[in-house]
Amino acid sequence: MAAGRRELTVQSTGSVPKHISLVLLAGVLYGTAGTAAALGPSSATPLAIGGLRLMAGALILFLILPLIGASWRRLPRLFRRPTIWVMALGAAAYQPFFFTAVERSGVALSTLVAVGAGPIFAGILGWAILKQRPTSLWIGATGLAIFGLLLRSWGEVDFGGSLGLALALGAGLSSAAYVVAAKVELNRGGHFVEMPTAAYLIGSVMLLPFVLTQPLGWAGTLSGVTLIVYLGVVTMAIANVSQVRGMKGMPPGPAATLLLADPLTATILGMLVLNESITWLGIIGMIFVLIALLLQGKALGNKPNEEPVPQPAM
Repeated sequence: MAAGRRELTVQSTGSVPKHISLVLLAGVLYGTAGTAAALGPSSATPLAIGGLRLMAGALILFLILPLIGASWRRLPRLFRRPTIWVMALGAAAYQPFFFTAVERSGVALSTLVAVGAGPIFAGILGWAILKQRPTSLWIGATGLAIFGLLLRSWGEVDFGGSLGLALALGAGLSSAAYVVAAKVELNRGGHFVEMPTAAYLIGSVMLLPFVLTQPLGWAGTLSGVTLIVYLGVVTMAIANVSQVRGMKGMPPGPAATLLLADPLTATILGMLVLNESITWLGIIGMIFVLIALLLQGKALGNKPNEEPVPQPAM
């Protein structure tokens, strides 16, 4: 039981780069989702893609639990934990918030606000709930990354839609709530695969009514199945396990900042795979995001890997 385990509060710095690389890997994998969706069936709606992506991730994680030393028998206990429900709500709410924001205000504004607001909300929630005060290095790195995202979207953003802006902020808050709730569970000794599995299963049930309102004929085609499997395996199951495991070595704010590897990856893939164009100002913006990621990684690498003593899983 978690209550019977005790760990050192501070471990050696040698394992910190591993945690950093795991969260960065998650951000990179998240960043492939847009390109994959663009290469999928043209009749697939964003909301259907988001919902089926979450459901596929939940199923895959559920099936592999026994293969990685986890247990199906512990899931019912997790279903009763409030923090798991917060994770589930965050994972589920992000989909309709973000994709409806895209419909209302376009991709550029929605992505800028949702992705940029995530680290800010995570830092604030982490400070309020976990008492992890934001550092000046995190504030500087996050500010630089957001400025880079603004440059990347310059000329593409129309701030006229207040509803779309509010929905995009809701998506950013949903993402941050997931990150902070996951960190709370990790501090209690939660398993890095059992946690997202339980959250995804609950979130899938929450999203099912929305998904059923969408046209789903495309999901039965070869390209549709390929898309769902890729999104579920790579951009949800692998990416989220990598994210949650990496978060064990850092506060939620810096973890959310490192996840800004997502838009950097999406931009590069858009240029290389989808032949999308980008202005010189956009390139400069992405360079700023890359510098911010390097600064945040260096700041984390120079600090001891703080691992809170696991608390009883009540």
